[in-house]
Amino acid sequence: MASFGDSSSSENVKESTLCRYNPEWADVTPIEQNDGSVSVVTIAYSEQFKDVFDYFRAVMKSQEVSERAFKLTSDAIAICPANYTVWQYRRRLLKELKKNLWDELEMIGNFIIEEPKNYQVWYHRRVLVEWLHDATQELSFTTEVLQDDPKNFHAWQHRQWCLNTFNLWNDNGHNELAYTSDRIKEDVRNNSAWNQRYYVINNTIGFNDDVLNNEISFTWHWISKAPNNESSWNYLRGVLNGRMKAYLHPNLKSGCTYLLSQGLESSHLLAFLFDLYEEELDDICDRLADEIDPIRKKYWKYMKRRLINKFDQSDSLN
Repeated sequence: MASFGDSSSSENVKESTLCRYNPEWADVTPIEQNDGSVSVVTIAYSEQFKDVFDYFRAVMKSQEVSERAFKLTSDAIAICPANYTVWQYRRRLLKELKKNLWDELEMIGNFIIEEPKNYQVWYHRRVLVEWLHDATQELSFTTEVLQDDPKNFHAWQHRQWCLNTFNLWNDNGHNELAYTSDRIKEDVRNNSAWNQRYYVINNTIGFNDDVLNNEISFTWHWISKAPNNESSWNYLRGVLNGRMKAYLHPNLKSGCTYLLSQGLESSHLLAFLFDLYEEELDDICDRLADEIDPIRKKYWKYMKRRLINKFDQSDSLN
């Protein structure tokens, strides 16, 4: 039968490889797939698929725990690696048969290289890491996967889980923030790397004033190199959340106006500058009403409402 991870075609399968011709399975009555009495579309299952899953359903029904059942999960996964039930049953057999989890981790690593966007294989690896209480291989492993596919969501998600669960932010010479800098340097448009950078800071040192200023400088460096890149503008909005006021960041404001003066026609630049001024106007009205000119508080509150209504009317007209 097919070895684990063998995704080769199973259209021309020799009879000797099927369970129903294998004496080892003579005591098991296979359970056929039940698609109902009336099917809108009949699925053309291959002979190997029907054979493996007919016997797998029988094994599941009897809750068999054996080496042959474990081997059967390998065959089922090779045919249909996205089948959650097969993976779940395999995990049960791993424990009850006391299998070597390190061997399984190596196996699933090889399988992920072949099926890097399959959720089930990543979840299986996560469970193994949990059982082993050891994530020493995970950063290097996800780095390898991300070299081939820098925006692989599952790899980033697994990496984040490992960083959080095992506190690997700064581990054995590794610095995750520096890692994001390297990934951004490789591809400034890698939104996943920008997202990871925000995740790292938000879960470690936090966005205090010093960090915020450093991140503004870091982001602006890349904006100046690729001003039409949406990823860096989105990151800048994220780090400025709640503090997006021009008077708080004069260099940022002047940087935007400089890009405009150079003839840059970027929707990201103009939208950012618009929000910068909008929040500044809103804050100015509050400061005038509450601190600087409280005698005319009602007037400034009125001006604030007027601005809000003006924007609302503009939105409704569009």
